[in-house]
Amino acid sequence: MRALAATGVAAGVALLTQPGRVLAAVDPAFPRERRWLVRLLGARLVAQHGALLIRPEPGVVTAAVGVELVHAASMLPFAASSRYGRAARTSAAVALATAGLARLSQRG
Repeated sequence: MRALAATGVAAGVALLTQPGRVLAAVDPAFPRERRWLVRLLGARLVAQHGALLIRPEPGVVTAAVGVELVHAASMLPFAASSRYGRAARTSAAVALATAGLARLSQRG
């Protein structure tokens, strides 16, 4: 769990501090005027995964899984968008993978 949380913190820091570089790699067509959304996601990741680093307890993990699932669901309306689709699909896929890995960590 701690390795997953550390990776999440690192990803969040990258989104917070280098949104342009991340977007250039993930979705170059993402509108520049919406980079604040990338930073907001980064801040959420730092807070969420920081909490998991500090307290990787079942209740915190369950809450983090719920947040990831809600985030993935919130990306669905944008998945087919020409402006936001690639970033939305990538973000949803990462959120679902993170939720799945976190759930698996609880089992074993």
